[in-house]
Amino acid sequence: MPADFIIKTGDMIQISIAPPAVVPSLIAPVPLVGSSSNVKVNQMLICLEGDELPKMLLSPQPYFCPPFVVPGMVMVSLKLNPTNKTMISKNKKPILIKGTPFVAEFQVTAPAQMPPPISTPDPVMKKVGTAQFITTNINVKAG
Repeated sequence: MPADFIIKTGDMIQISIAPPAVVPSLIAPVPLVGSSSNVKVNQMLICLEGDELPKMLLSPQPYFCPPFVVPGMVMVSLKLNPTNKTMISKNKKPILIKGTPFVAEFQVTAPAQMPPPISTPDPVMKKVGTAQFITTNINVKAG
């Protein structure tokens, strides 16, 4: 696996859901916080496996999916590719690296609905999308 740029605190993750669904909290990239206790890049702690999903996204997020415009809720989960983490680990976890885009899954916990008086729920209980890391690190690589 080729070396790639290390992800660190302050870098971002961009998570997109397949249209027509929209998760408003994911329209802009979300900042990451590294959990490494002692390894830094550009004075910032590096991100380890498990840091890819920011704490703000660990709870259900509102979504809508036209024509279901009354918001529902989804749980976000990510499936990293081998290209997104190192074989070498720090603190017993692989280091996150830029790598290639990877799969984002959205499990519906409360379906979006059509507006009243119809109120029909969204029948698709699992939605897919993509995620990718955005880094300002242009110097330090790992593989």
